[in-house]
Amino acid sequence: MSKIFIIGPAFPLRGGPAQFNENLCSELVKAGHNAQIISYSLQYPDFLFPGSSQYEKSGQAPEGIKIHTLINTINPINWISVARFIRKEKPDFILFRYWLPFFGPCLGTIAKLVRSKTKVLALTDNIIPHEKRPGDKVFTNYFVHNCDGFIAMSKTVLNDIAKFSSNPHKAYSPHPMYETYGAAVTKTEARKKLGLDDKDKLVLFFGLIRHYKGLDILMEAMASPEIKKQNIKLLVAGEFYEDKQPYLDLIEKHGLKNHIILHDKFIANEDVRYYFCASDLVAQTYRNATNSGVTMVGYYYSKPMLVTNAGGLAEIVPDQKCGYVVDLKVDIIAQKILDYFMNNREEEFTVNVKIEKKKYEWREFINTLLNLYNSC
Repeated sequence: MSKIFIIGPAFPLRGGPAQFNENLCSELVKAGHNAQIISYSLQYPDFLFPGSSQYEKSGQAPEGIKIHTLINTINPINWISVARFIRKEKPDFILFRYWLPFFGPCLGTIAKLVRSKTKVLALTDNIIPHEKRPGDKVFTNYFVHNCDGFIAMSKTVLNDIAKFSSNPHKAYSPHPMYETYGAAVTKTEARKKLGLDDKDKLVLFFGLIRHYKGLDILMEAMASPEIKKQNIKLLVAGEFYEDKQPYLDLIEKHGLKNHIILHDKFIANEDVRYYFCASDLVAQTYRNATNSGVTMVGYYYSKPMLVTNAGGLAEIVPDQKCGYVVDLKVDIIAQKILDYFMNNREEEFTVNVKIEKKKYEWREFINTLLNLYNSC
């Protein structure tokens, strides 16, 4: 049995990283380890956070795991006290969740202060950020050079680490499936819950809306006359993390008012399953990507997916088997959406998804993580 500290967001902070960390901690506890999370008392200053809130509005902390809400990302004195806490607790290793250079100074300093007493591993969602800012390289370099090993959920990210470090202790394990959003319901039940027409052909775009995720490109594809003729609709479920108006302008420009359904809000955990279960096809038309929790939620609910040939997305959706891997071109995206509905691909692809998703169980990720620790 190992004592493991996961350092990253957790309840009451919301979002994919928090959900992942809670899942991982729970699975480690089930496997017999003493796993705990050290989360943030302040994750982002409000002026740096683009959404409506960083916190869950309802719900309660997950049962069976211990969460320490300790880290203030902008207070160096706090970083020292957190490091003292970790040194006193003497974990076998700590696992930092790293996805933005903003966290580099804070997490790099904590890692530097505890590294002589415990192994320091990093779960790197991104090494090179989707949206570049001054200082990115310096901050990431500082963090990376205070780590003993790295695990990535995308081969693209694993390769990116080599641009910052020659450390040989690296491992790849794909993003496991999220299992916290509840059991699947029927398509009819889900659509009734969301007030959607049971007869519609629905493509789902799910998650926080940012430029790199390419919702605008998907909307352009939905403007295809043939897609309109087939009465295929796009359900957008997520909060805008940028100006909403350009998307509304696209809807107006292409006459998509009756073809795009906007649920532009943060989707509460208890409602996530209804959006996936209501959909026929999940679309991720990202301009760039490393990995995505949306794909793994799609797998959990056995949904075929259309993804762009960007980073880690293409690694985990077999083309023409569990969905489509496409170039980021409006006409190609439109063609594949039409192929899916006009040639009744849902049943065939769904069967394949149910087989493919067995690769993404938590046991495999945990084994890779522990092997990485032992190799260090």
